[in-house]
Amino acid sequence: MSAPSTGSAPSAPPSYEETTGINVNYPHPYPVPDPGQKPDGKGMNPPPYTGQPMPTNNPVTVQTVYVQQPVVVFYDRPVQMCCPSCNQMIVTRLSYESGALTWLSCGGLCLLGCIAGCCLIPFCIDALKDVDHFCPNCNTHVGSYKLAGSCLPLRDIRL
Repeated sequence: MSAPSTGSAPSAPPSYEETTGINVNYPHPYPVPDPGQKPDGKGMNPPPYTGQPMPTNNPVTVQTVYVQQPVVVFYDRPVQMCCPSCNQMIVTRLSYESGALTWLSCGGLCLLGCIAGCCLIPFCIDALKDVDHFCPNCNTHVGSYKLAGSCLPLRDIRL
């Protein structure tokens, strides 16, 4: 027996896009020609001009750079360094001032019996005084060398 006839024509098989699941309504990256245009691209309209893209507000990254000067150790002699005030390479100018070691030496000599003026000898010895370092260009105080609490070798005492 034959199957009943339905009167409708057989349908076409599904297209490649429908079979693979590609969205047919997705915009193409290239212009698709209209049915009346040639597929070689001649006579096709260029894509519409959309204008300049809106500028995006990218955050500005700020990086702070700290320049650390090398550590300068001050002694009782001139030091070569870069002046932090005038930024010049200098050799420091020294200024001697009586400090704690000078007064302690004077008091020690008084206790030993040097009362007739000999106890004032430490005030004449630069090696027993504190040293201030100054810039010779701009006269800025750049550092100090204090003798209080340090052991002073005998070879450093100059008369």
